Amino acid sequence: MTIVIAIIKGVHIAAIALWAAGLIALPLLLSEHRRGHGQSEYQRVRRFTHYGYTHLLTPAAVIAVAAGTALLFLREMFVPWMFAKLVLVGALVTLHAWIGGLVVRMGEHANKRQPSPVMPLLFLAIALSAGILFIVLAKPDYVVLFPEWMTSPRDRQLPVEEVPIW
Repeated sequence: MTIVIAIIKGVHIAAIALWAAGLIALPLLLSEHRRGHGQSEYQRVRRFTHYGYTHLLTPAAVIAVAAGTALLFLREMFVPWMFAKLVLVGALVTLHAWIGGLVVRMGEHANKRQPSPVMPLLFLAIALSAGILFIVLAKPDYVVLFPEWMTSPRDRQLPVEEVPIW
């Protein structure tokens, strides 16, 4: 079983590295779309962005999430830092979808639309990837994330007489 976990972990790490690199590279490719480029230049950049997103970036994201989910259950990693990581992964998936929307929009508007600014997308991709890496490597204690009064019982009665039944 440990060899299976090691293989899945290797696939997960490789897919995440490819996914994160793609989320950084694709906005840079999108910035190459310029109004007034010739048709051949537009087709070249459009082909790179479209195929990069659909044939490389999205499969890497699906493999990363699937392998991560398998590891979550195989290793039984139901700890607070993992839930913080999953929140950041959810944000990374949202960024992935946003970039996909930009790729589609650039294709729909042909060579008539200037691309969105690249720096916010790059900053988000780098910040989310670095945040995930930090949480995975540091495995911070949840006490750091929440104050003491939220993590310990208060030994008080509920403010209602009867506990609601759903």
